[in-house]
Amino acid sequence: MKFELQHTDNASDARTGLITTAHGQIKTPIFMPVGTCGSVKGVHIAELEEQVKAQIILGNTYHLYLRPGLDILKAAGGLHRFNAWNHPILTDSGGFQVFSLTGIRKLREEGCEFRSHIDGSKHFFTPENVMDTERIIGADIMMALDECPPGKSDYAYARKSLALTQRWLDRCIARFNATEPLYGYSQSLFPIVQGCTYKDLRREAAKFVADKGADGNAIGGLAVGEPTETMYEMIEVVNEILPKDKPRYLMGVGTPQNILEAIERGVDMFDCVMPTRNGRNAMLFTYEGTMNMKNKKWESDFSPIDPEGCHVDRVHTKAYLHHLFKAQELLAMQIASIHNLSFYLRLVTDAREHIEQGDFVKWKASIIHQLGRRI
Repeated sequence: MKFELQHTDNASDARTGLITTAHGQIKTPIFMPVGTCGSVKGVHIAELEEQVKAQIILGNTYHLYLRPGLDILKAAGGLHRFNAWNHPILTDSGGFQVFSLTGIRKLREEGCEFRSHIDGSKHFFTPENVMDTERIIGADIMMALDECPPGKSDYAYARKSLALTQRWLDRCIARFNATEPLYGYSQSLFPIVQGCTYKDLRREAAKFVADKGADGNAIGGLAVGEPTETMYEMIEVVNEILPKDKPRYLMGVGTPQNILEAIERGVDMFDCVMPTRNGRNAMLFTYEGTMNMKNKKWESDFSPIDPEGCHVDRVHTKAYLHHLFKAQELLAMQIASIHNLSFYLRLVTDAREHIEQGDFVKWKASIIHQLGRRI
Protein backbone atom coordinates (compact mmCIF):
# COMPACT_ATOMS: atom_id res chain seq x y z
CA MET A 1 0.00 0.00 0.00
CA LYS A 2 1.17 3.51 -0.82
CA PHE A 3 -0.07 6.87 0.45
CA GLU A 4 0.59 10.12 -1.37
CA LEU A 5 -0.17 13.33 0.52
CA GLN A 6 -1.49 15.70 -2.15
CA HIS A 7 -2.86 18.90 -0.61
CA THR A 8 -2.83 20.51 2.84
CA ASP A 9 -5.15 23.27 3.98
CA ASN A 10 -3.54 26.57 4.96
CA ALA A 11 -6.05 27.31 7.73
CA SER A 12 -6.36 23.85 9.34
CA ASP A 13 -4.90 20.34 9.42
CA ALA A 14 -7.24 19.15 6.67
CA ARG A 15 -5.51 17.37 3.82
CA THR A 16 -6.13 15.27 0.72
CA GLY A 17 -4.28 12.16 -0.33
CA LEU A 18 -4.26 9.10 -2.52
CA ILE A 19 -4.05 5.54 -1.18
CA THR A 20 -3.00 2.88 -3.67
CA THR A 21 -3.86 -0.76 -2.92
CA ALA A 22 -3.81 -3.97 -4.91
CA HIS A 23 -7.52 -3.52 -5.64
CA GLY A 24 -7.43 0.13 -6.66
CA GLN A 25 -6.95 3.67 -5.46
CA ILE A 26 -8.77 5.60 -2.73
CA LYS A 27 -8.99 9.38 -2.75
CA THR A 28 -8.95 10.84 0.76
CA PRO A 29 -10.67 12.06 2.80
CA ILE A 30 -12.94 9.06 2.32
CA PHE A 31 -15.99 7.49 3.92
CA MET A 32 -16.15 3.69 3.88
CA PRO A 33 -19.58 1.98 3.86
CA VAL A 34 -19.83 -0.80 6.42
CA GLY A 35 -20.42 -4.29 5.03
CA THR A 36 -20.52 -6.17 8.33
CA CYS A 37 -21.29 -9.66 7.02
CA GLY A 38 -19.81 -9.18 3.56
CA SER A 39 -22.56 -6.90 2.24
CA VAL A 40 -23.63 -3.32 2.84
CA LYS A 41 -27.18 -3.83 4.10
CA GLY A 42 -29.76 -3.41 1.35
CA VAL A 43 -27.31 -2.10 -1.25
CA HIS A 44 -26.07 -4.17 -4.20
CA ILE A 45 -22.47 -3.75 -5.33
CA ALA A 46 -23.66 -2.19 -8.61
CA GLU A 47 -25.39 0.54 -6.62
CA LEU A 48 -22.33 0.96 -4.40
CA GLU A 49 -20.28 1.57 -7.51
CA GLU A 50 -22.69 3.58 -9.67
CA GLN A 51 -24.78 5.59 -7.21
CA VAL A 52 -22.92 5.66 -3.91
CA LYS A 53 -19.55 5.82 -5.71
CA ALA A 54 -17.88 3.94 -2.87
CA GLN A 55 -14.14 3.43 -3.23
CA ILE A 56 -13.64 1.01 -0.33
CA ILE A 57 -15.95 -0.96 1.96
CA LEU A 58 -15.54 -2.70 5.32
CA GLY A 59 -15.98 -6.27 6.43
CA ASN A 60 -16.20 -7.38 10.06
CA THR A 61 -13.84 -10.13 11.20
CA TYR A 62 -16.02 -11.28 14.10
CA HIS A 63 -19.14 -11.71 11.96
CA LEU A 64 -17.37 -13.22 8.95
CA TYR A 65 -15.47 -15.64 11.19
CA LEU A 66 -18.74 -16.91 12.62
CA ARG A 67 -20.70 -16.85 9.37
CA PRO A 68 -20.03 -17.95 6.62
CA GLY A 69 -16.85 -19.14 8.36
CA LEU A 70 -13.22 -19.37 7.36
CA ASP A 71 -13.51 -22.60 5.35
CA ILE A 72 -16.06 -21.06 3.00
CA LEU A 73 -14.13 -17.80 2.64
CA LYS A 74 -10.89 -19.59 1.89
CA ALA A 75 -12.55 -21.92 -0.62
CA ALA A 76 -14.08 -18.86 -2.33
CA GLY A 77 -10.67 -17.24 -2.64
CA GLY A 78 -11.30 -14.49 -0.08
CA LEU A 79 -13.98 -11.91 0.49
CA HIS A 80 -13.36 -10.01 -2.77
CA ARG A 81 -14.32 -13.06 -4.80
CA PHE A 82 -17.03 -14.16 -2.40
CA ASN A 83 -18.99 -10.90 -2.58
CA ALA A 84 -17.78 -9.80 -6.06
CA TRP A 85 -16.46 -6.44 -4.82
CA ASN A 86 -13.35 -5.81 -6.91
CA HIS A 87 -12.25 -2.70 -5.06
CA PRO A 88 -10.38 -2.20 -1.75
CA ILE A 89 -11.71 -3.78 1.44
CA LEU A 90 -10.77 -3.04 5.05
CA THR A 91 -11.48 -5.50 7.85
CA ASP A 92 -11.64 -4.56 11.51
CA SER A 93 -10.24 -7.11 13.93
CA GLY A 94 -13.55 -8.00 15.57
CA GLY A 95 -12.25 -6.63 18.86
CA PHE A 96 -14.98 -4.04 19.27
CA GLN A 97 -17.71 -6.63 18.69
CA VAL A 98 -16.13 -9.14 21.08
CA PHE A 99 -15.68 -6.57 23.84
CA SER A 100 -19.29 -5.46 23.36
CA LEU A 101 -20.39 -8.95 24.39
CA THR A 102 -20.55 -8.00 28.06
CA GLY A 103 -21.19 -11.02 30.24
CA ILE A 104 -20.36 -13.62 27.59
CA ARG A 105 -16.65 -12.97 27.14
CA LYS A 106 -13.55 -13.46 29.28
CA LEU A 107 -10.42 -11.40 28.77
CA ARG A 108 -6.92 -12.56 29.60
CA GLU A 109 -3.34 -12.05 28.43
CA GLU A 110 -3.49 -14.72 25.77
CA GLY A 111 -6.63 -13.34 24.16
CA CYS A 112 -10.38 -13.19 24.60
CA GLU A 113 -12.81 -16.06 25.04
CA PHE A 114 -16.37 -15.32 23.90
CA ARG A 115 -19.62 -16.96 23.00
CA SER A 116 -21.23 -16.54 19.61
CA HIS A 117 -24.29 -14.27 19.55
CA ILE A 118 -25.71 -16.70 16.98
CA ASP A 119 -25.71 -20.05 18.78
CA GLY A 120 -23.82 -19.55 22.04
CA SER A 121 -20.83 -21.62 20.89
CA LYS A 122 -17.49 -20.85 22.55
CA HIS A 123 -14.59 -19.25 20.64
CA PHE A 124 -11.22 -17.70 21.38
CA PHE A 125 -9.56 -14.75 19.64
CA THR A 126 -5.82 -14.15 19.98
CA PRO A 127 -3.67 -11.60 18.17
CA GLU A 128 -2.19 -14.46 16.18
CA ASN A 129 -5.38 -16.18 15.06
CA VAL A 130 -7.03 -12.85 14.26
CA MET A 131 -4.15 -12.11 11.88
CA ASP A 132 -4.65 -15.55 10.33
CA THR A 133 -8.38 -14.89 10.03
CA GLU A 134 -7.84 -11.54 8.31
CA ARG A 135 -5.37 -13.20 5.94
CA ILE A 136 -8.12 -15.66 4.98
CA ILE A 137 -10.69 -12.88 4.54
CA GLY A 138 -8.11 -11.21 2.31
CA ALA A 139 -8.78 -7.54 3.00
CA ASP A 140 -6.39 -4.98 1.57
CA ILE A 141 -6.18 -3.33 5.00
CA MET A 142 -6.21 -5.40 8.20
CA MET A 143 -6.69 -4.03 11.70
CA ALA A 144 -4.76 -5.17 14.76
CA LEU A 145 -6.60 -6.81 17.66
CA ASP A 146 -7.09 -4.35 20.52
CA GLU A 147 -9.22 -3.96 23.59
CA CYS A 148 -11.78 -1.21 23.25
CA PRO A 149 -12.47 -0.21 26.87
CA PRO A 150 -15.71 1.51 27.87
CA GLY A 151 -15.66 5.25 27.24
CA LYS A 152 -16.08 6.04 30.93
CA SER A 153 -13.32 3.73 32.16
CA ASP A 154 -11.34 5.04 35.12
CA TYR A 155 -7.68 5.87 34.65
CA ALA A 156 -6.35 2.68 36.23
CA TYR A 157 -8.40 0.46 33.95
CA ALA A 158 -7.61 2.58 30.89
CA ARG A 159 -3.87 2.27 31.52
CA LYS A 160 -4.09 -1.48 32.11
CA SER A 161 -6.16 -1.87 28.96
CA LEU A 162 -3.75 0.18 26.87
CA ALA A 163 -0.78 -1.89 28.05
CA LEU A 164 -2.60 -5.06 26.96
CA THR A 165 -3.46 -3.52 23.58
CA GLN A 166 0.21 -2.63 23.07
CA ARG A 167 1.40 -6.15 23.92
CA TRP A 168 -1.21 -7.55 21.57
CA LEU A 169 -0.06 -5.17 18.83
CA ASP A 170 3.48 -6.50 19.06
CA ARG A 171 2.10 -10.02 18.71
CA CYS A 172 -0.08 -8.99 15.74
CA ILE A 173 2.90 -7.46 13.98
CA ALA A 174 5.04 -10.52 14.63
CA ARG A 175 2.38 -12.83 13.20
CA PHE A 176 1.68 -10.52 10.26
CA ASN A 177 5.39 -10.44 9.38
CA ALA A 178 5.71 -14.20 9.75
CA THR A 179 2.87 -15.00 7.34
CA GLU A 180 2.18 -14.35 3.67
CA PRO A 181 -0.98 -13.21 1.88
CA LEU A 182 -3.01 -16.13 0.54
CA TYR A 183 -4.35 -14.76 -2.72
CA GLY A 184 -1.37 -13.25 -4.51
CA TYR A 185 -1.67 -9.59 -3.51
CA SER A 186 -0.26 -7.57 -0.64
CA GLN A 187 -2.11 -6.64 2.56
CA SER A 188 -1.41 -3.86 5.08
CA LEU A 189 -1.78 -3.89 8.86
CA PHE A 190 -2.98 -0.79 10.74
CA PRO A 191 -2.35 -0.47 14.50
CA ILE A 192 -5.04 1.21 16.65
CA VAL A 193 -4.48 4.06 19.11
CA GLN A 194 -6.46 3.61 22.34
CA GLY A 195 -6.28 5.41 25.72
CA CYS A 196 -9.87 6.48 26.42
CA THR A 197 -10.14 10.22 27.12
CA TYR A 198 -6.83 10.58 28.97
CA LYS A 199 -4.38 12.82 27.13
CA ASP A 200 -1.23 11.23 28.49
CA LEU A 201 -2.44 7.74 27.56
CA ARG A 202 -3.44 8.88 24.08
CA ARG A 203 -0.02 10.48 23.58
CA GLU A 204 1.72 7.34 24.81
CA ALA A 205 -0.43 5.18 22.55
CA ALA A 206 0.11 7.41 19.51
CA LYS A 207 3.88 7.40 20.01
CA PHE A 208 3.91 3.59 20.47
CA VAL A 209 1.90 3.15 17.27
CA ALA A 210 3.84 5.72 15.24
CA ASP A 211 7.11 4.00 16.07
CA LYS A 212 5.88 0.78 14.43
CA GLY A 213 6.15 2.34 10.97
CA ALA A 214 2.93 0.77 9.70
CA ASP A 215 1.35 1.66 6.34
CA GLY A 216 -1.38 3.57 8.17
CA ASN A 217 -2.76 4.13 11.65
CA ALA A 218 -6.19 4.08 13.27
CA ILE A 219 -7.76 5.97 16.16
CA GLY A 220 -10.15 3.80 18.15
CA GLY A 221 -12.21 4.04 21.31
CA LEU A 222 -13.96 7.32 20.46
CA ALA A 223 -17.64 8.12 19.92
CA VAL A 224 -18.41 5.61 22.69
CA GLY A 225 -20.26 7.95 25.02
CA GLU A 226 -17.76 10.73 25.70
CA PRO A 227 -18.75 14.38 24.98
CA THR A 228 -18.25 15.38 21.36
CA GLU A 229 -15.77 18.12 22.22
CA THR A 230 -13.70 15.59 24.16
CA MET A 231 -13.57 13.37 21.08
CA TYR A 232 -12.29 16.29 19.00
CA GLU A 233 -9.69 17.06 21.66
CA MET A 234 -8.44 13.46 21.62
CA ILE A 235 -8.16 13.55 17.81
CA GLU A 236 -6.01 16.67 18.06
CA VAL A 237 -3.78 15.09 20.72
CA VAL A 238 -3.26 11.93 18.67
CA ASN A 239 -2.76 13.63 15.30
CA GLU A 240 -0.01 15.82 16.72
CA ILE A 241 2.01 12.59 16.98
CA LEU A 242 0.83 10.23 14.23
CA PRO A 243 3.00 10.61 11.11
CA LYS A 244 1.69 13.01 8.50
CA ASP A 245 2.84 10.82 5.62
CA LYS A 246 0.56 7.92 6.60
CA PRO A 247 -3.26 7.76 6.39
CA ARG A 248 -5.20 8.25 9.62
CA TYR A 249 -8.41 6.30 10.14
CA LEU A 250 -10.98 7.36 12.75
CA MET A 251 -12.97 4.23 13.55
CA GLY A 252 -16.77 4.21 13.82
CA VAL A 253 -17.38 7.95 13.37
CA GLY A 254 -19.96 9.33 12.78
CA THR A 255 -22.39 12.15 11.93
CA PRO A 256 -21.72 14.47 8.98
CA GLN A 257 -20.68 17.16 11.49
CA ASN A 258 -18.28 14.73 13.22
CA ILE A 259 -16.68 13.88 9.90
CA LEU A 260 -16.09 17.49 8.87
CA GLU A 261 -14.66 18.37 12.30
CA ALA A 262 -12.32 15.37 12.12
CA ILE A 263 -11.23 16.21 8.57
CA GLU A 264 -10.32 19.68 9.81
CA ARG A 265 -8.13 17.97 12.45
CA GLY A 266 -6.25 15.84 9.93
CA VAL A 267 -8.24 12.58 9.68
CA ASP A 268 -8.35 10.83 6.29
CA MET A 269 -10.62 7.77 6.62
CA PHE A 270 -14.00 7.15 8.25
CA ASP A 271 -16.61 4.42 8.65
CA CYS A 272 -19.94 4.25 10.45
CA VAL A 273 -23.18 2.24 10.30
CA MET A 274 -25.19 5.44 10.74
CA PRO A 275 -26.04 6.07 7.06
CA THR A 276 -27.60 2.64 6.55
CA ARG A 277 -28.97 2.12 10.07
CA ASN A 278 -30.63 5.54 10.17
CA GLY A 279 -31.78 5.12 6.59
CA ARG A 280 -33.59 1.89 7.46
CA ASN A 281 -35.39 3.90 10.14
CA ALA A 282 -36.49 6.60 7.67
CA MET A 283 -33.90 9.26 8.61
CA LEU A 284 -32.22 10.94 5.66
CA PHE A 285 -29.14 13.17 5.81
CA THR A 286 -28.97 16.19 3.49
CA TYR A 287 -27.05 19.44 3.22
CA GLU A 288 -30.18 21.20 4.53
CA GLY A 289 -30.50 18.95 7.57
CA THR A 290 -32.14 15.63 8.44
CA MET A 291 -35.56 14.43 7.28
CA ASN A 292 -37.80 11.84 8.94
CA MET A 293 -39.57 10.38 5.94
CA LYS A 294 -42.38 8.95 8.07
CA ASN A 295 -43.55 12.45 8.98
CA LYS A 296 -46.88 13.44 7.44
CA LYS A 297 -45.39 16.65 6.04
CA TRP A 298 -43.87 14.62 3.18
CA GLU A 299 -47.14 12.89 2.25
CA SER A 300 -47.92 15.22 -0.67
CA ASP A 301 -44.45 16.62 -1.36
CA PHE A 302 -43.76 15.65 -4.96
CA SER A 303 -40.34 17.28 -5.16
CA PRO A 304 -37.28 15.04 -5.65
CA ILE A 305 -35.77 13.48 -2.54
CA ASP A 306 -32.62 15.49 -3.32
CA PRO A 307 -32.31 17.22 -6.71
CA GLU A 308 -28.50 17.34 -6.32
CA GLY A 309 -28.20 13.73 -5.16
CA CYS A 310 -27.73 10.35 -6.82
CA HIS A 311 -30.08 8.69 -9.31
CA VAL A 312 -32.68 7.44 -6.79
CA ASP A 313 -32.81 10.93 -5.24
CA ARG A 314 -33.63 12.57 -8.54
CA VAL A 315 -36.18 10.08 -9.90
CA HIS A 316 -38.15 9.46 -6.68
CA THR A 317 -40.16 12.01 -4.74
CA LYS A 318 -40.40 12.60 -1.02
CA ALA A 319 -44.07 11.62 -1.19
CA TYR A 320 -43.22 8.27 -2.79
CA LEU A 321 -40.56 7.47 -0.21
CA HIS A 322 -42.95 8.49 2.59
CA HIS A 323 -45.54 6.12 1.12
CA LEU A 324 -43.04 3.25 0.94
CA PHE A 325 -42.12 3.66 4.61
CA LYS A 326 -45.77 3.85 5.69
CA ALA A 327 -46.50 0.72 3.64
CA GLN A 328 -43.43 -0.98 5.13
CA GLU A 329 -42.05 -1.76 1.70
CA LEU A 330 -38.46 -3.03 1.60
CA LEU A 331 -37.70 -0.59 -1.22
CA ALA A 332 -38.04 2.27 1.29
CA MET A 333 -35.05 1.07 3.27
CA GLN A 334 -33.06 0.45 0.11
CA ILE A 335 -33.67 3.94 -1.32
CA ALA A 336 -32.93 5.61 2.02
CA SER A 337 -29.71 3.62 2.48
CA ILE A 338 -28.49 4.45 -1.02
CA HIS A 339 -29.34 8.11 -0.48
CA ASN A 340 -27.52 8.34 2.86
CA LEU A 341 -24.40 6.55 1.66
CA SER A 342 -24.34 8.65 -1.48
CA PHE A 343 -24.64 11.79 0.64
CA TYR A 344 -21.76 10.75 2.91
CA LEU A 345 -19.52 10.07 -0.12
CA ARG A 346 -20.62 13.37 -1.64
CA LEU A 347 -19.77 15.17 1.60
CA VAL A 348 -16.19 13.88 1.75
CA THR A 349 -15.74 14.46 -1.99
CA ASP A 350 -16.90 18.07 -1.58
CA ALA A 351 -14.57 18.43 1.41
CA ARG A 352 -11.70 17.20 -0.76
CA GLU A 353 -12.51 19.76 -3.46
CA HIS A 354 -12.64 22.62 -0.96
CA ILE A 355 -9.32 21.57 0.58
CA GLU A 356 -7.82 21.68 -2.91
CA GLN A 357 -9.39 25.11 -3.53
CA GLY A 358 -8.06 26.43 -0.21
CA ASP A 359 -11.41 27.41 1.31
CA PHE A 360 -12.29 24.30 3.34
CA VAL A 361 -12.64 26.09 6.71
CA LYS A 362 -14.90 28.77 5.23
CA TRP A 363 -17.03 26.17 3.44
CA LYS A 364 -17.30 24.00 6.54
CA ALA A 365 -18.39 26.97 8.66
CA SER A 366 -21.10 27.81 6.14
CA ILE A 367 -22.76 24.36 6.31
CA ILE A 368 -21.85 22.72 9.62
CA HIS A 369 -24.78 24.01 11.66
CA GLN A 370 -27.52 23.24 9.16
CA LEU A 371 -26.34 19.64 8.70
CA GLY A 372 -27.75 18.66 12.10
CA ARG A 373 -31.03 20.55 12.04
CA ARG A 374 -34.31 18.75 11.57
CA ILE A 375 -36.27 19.74 8.50
